[in-house]
Amino acid sequence: MPSPTRRSFLSAAAACAATPLVVPQAVTHASRAPSRRGKLKILVLGGTSFLGPAIVRPALANGHELTLFNRGKTNPQLFPEVEKLQGQRRRPHPDRPNSPPQDLKALEGRTWDAVVDTSGYYTGEVEDVCKVLAGHAKRYVYVSSLSVYPDLGANDQPIDESSRLAECADKYVQDMGKEYANYGGLKRHCEDAVAAAFPDGAVLVRPGYIVGPTDPTDRFTYWPARFLRGGECLAPGDPDNDLQFVDVRDLGEWIVHLLEQGTTGAMNAVGFDGSISTAEFLHTGKGAVNHQCSFTWVDDEFLLANEVSSWGEMGCWTPKKMNGHASNAKAIAAGARFRPIAETIRDTADWVRDGRGNGEWRAGMKAERETELLAKWKKKG
Repeated sequence: MPSPTRRSFLSAAAACAATPLVVPQAVTHASRAPSRRGKLKILVLGGTSFLGPAIVRPALANGHELTLFNRGKTNPQLFPEVEKLQGQRRRPHPDRPNSPPQDLKALEGRTWDAVVDTSGYYTGEVEDVCKVLAGHAKRYVYVSSLSVYPDLGANDQPIDESSRLAECADKYVQDMGKEYANYGGLKRHCEDAVAAAFPDGAVLVRPGYIVGPTDPTDRFTYWPARFLRGGECLAPGDPDNDLQFVDVRDLGEWIVHLLEQGTTGAMNAVGFDGSISTAEFLHTGKGAVNHQCSFTWVDDEFLLANEVSSWGEMGCWTPKKMNGHASNAKAIAAGARFRPIAETIRDTADWVRDGRGNGEWRAGMKAERETELLAKWKKKG
């Protein structure tokens, strides 16, 4: 059975990030200073799962007025001081007769300075929301994905905001498809819907791997947990291979900054200001979490031959020949900032130590599998 591709895991993990989880109140980070644009009225579509709280917290800290629109099912205890509107943005699924009806009534007749959409996955549902909000908000931030670039991960070539975009044969399909094959195209068509409804106010944010405390996908969390366990660690691939990800708190603060500055356009939301190699990442984690770790480097070919999936079974690894990076020059020019990776690793390790919300792990290599592969690698000589 072939391993999932980097693209399919990125897409699946991004969709997984919208699933319910318990958000610990203690996980916070000081917000950047607010701009001089004054208090904004901001509508957040979602707002209570992973990225949502990372946007709401700095927005509140900077004195903005928030309204959250969601189903009221995920972490409803969060932000009791914030206005909450309940509804349903999803269209009924044609193959699911018990799908709840769409309900956007709570958004009608209201006006906001800006909208932040953390939960739009299907073209029709984004068009429906835009139809209600066009003319009632100045800017619309749509959280998209690097998966809009079909060539990302096909080779080691870099991409930027001018690179070719994905498409779906049917942009109104309500199925992600096998291994999330439709995800990138759907995200692109959702971007188009926002750009059409808000021609002077669309902000298209394209993250890659969003990581840090409360990440429900475990794609990054594997490594802070592995550092905690200590001992001999299987270190994946080329030590000099570069990594790109973004701490959820940095992303949330930057989105608020974009609203405050009135920035528009499409931008890749990935780290870093400079490059971070896999070796630097692993040794930083060892220093930040547990010195009782050692690393045995195993090459890409061996991992692929043993069907180890990139950012799935093995977190923070993409084979070098498929590690096409996304330029973040536009994001940095627009004020993106990145905390030290040691802080992200340490805070995520603390979250793991506190229980990580319990439940089964969605990604990451099991200890028995790691031991088996290390023995096989050493026997290979």
